[in-house]
Amino acid sequence: MKEKVVPYKDKSSSKKEQVAEMFDNISHRYDFLNHFLSLGIDKLWRKRAVNILAKDKPKKILDVATGTGDFAIECLRLNPEEIKGIDISKGMLSKGQEKVAKMGKDQIIELKYGDSEDIPYEDNYFDGITVAFGVRNFENLEKGLREMKRVLKPKGKAVILEFSKPKAFPVKNIYNLYFHSILPRIGSRVSKDSSAYQYLPESVDAFPEGKEFTNILTNLGYTVKSMEPLFFGIASIYVAEK
Repeated sequence: MKEKVVPYKDKSSSKKEQVAEMFDNISHRYDFLNHFLSLGIDKLWRKRAVNILAKDKPKKILDVATGTGDFAIECLRLNPEEIKGIDISKGMLSKGQEKVAKMGKDQIIELKYGDSEDIPYEDNYFDGITVAFGVRNFENLEKGLREMKRVLKPKGKAVILEFSKPKAFPVKNIYNLYFHSILPRIGSRVSKDSSAYQYLPESVDAFPEGKEFTNILTNLGYTVKSMEPLFFGIASIYVAEK
C-alpha cells in the first residue's frame, strides 16, 4: 500500500486537516500563483471541461473542492439555475465568496464549507458535478467519489479535471524539471509556504491517473464516458456518468 502523501510531514494531523491548513495558508496568493505557474493554461482546461457538460444543459451543478470558485464561475456559461461549491478551506472559500459577490452572482453561486467525503446535499440532487485538481487531495479517494455519485441524478455526469504525468520525450523531461524543481521554488517564495508547492508534485506522482483511475470509477459503479489527455498529458479530463 502506498504511503499517504501529506503537505506537512512533521505533523500528526490527518491529510484532510493538513490540506485544509495548507490551502488556508496559501489562499492569499493562490489565484495569482495558479494562473502564473500554469502560464494561464488552467483557464483553458476549465473551459474545455465546462464545454463537455454544455450539451447536457445541467440546471443544478456541484463544484467539489471549489477553492476560490474558478470552476464554479466558469459554469455560469451553462446558464444553470444554481451552482453549489464546497471546500474544506475556509480561507479559499472566503476569497471565492468575494469574487462571486463582486460579480453579483451570489444568487446563483453559493460557496460554503463542505467535505467531499460527506457532501451536505441530498441523494440524486445534481445534474452535473465538476472537480478541478481536487480529487488527489481527498483523504479517502473512493469515499469521496462515492459521495459524488450519491448526490448525482441518474445519468448525471461528473467531469473531473486532474493533473497527470506526460510519458513522451521530451515533454516528460521538461515537465519533471519544471514540476519538481522550478515550480516548488517559485511557489514557496511567493506563497511563503514551502511545503505546499512541494506537496503538489508529490501528490500528482502518487495519484492513480489514467486507466488506474478509470478502473476505480468503474468499480464504484460509474460509467466512464471518456478520458481526454490535455497538453501532452500534463492533465486529463475524466467524464463519468451515474
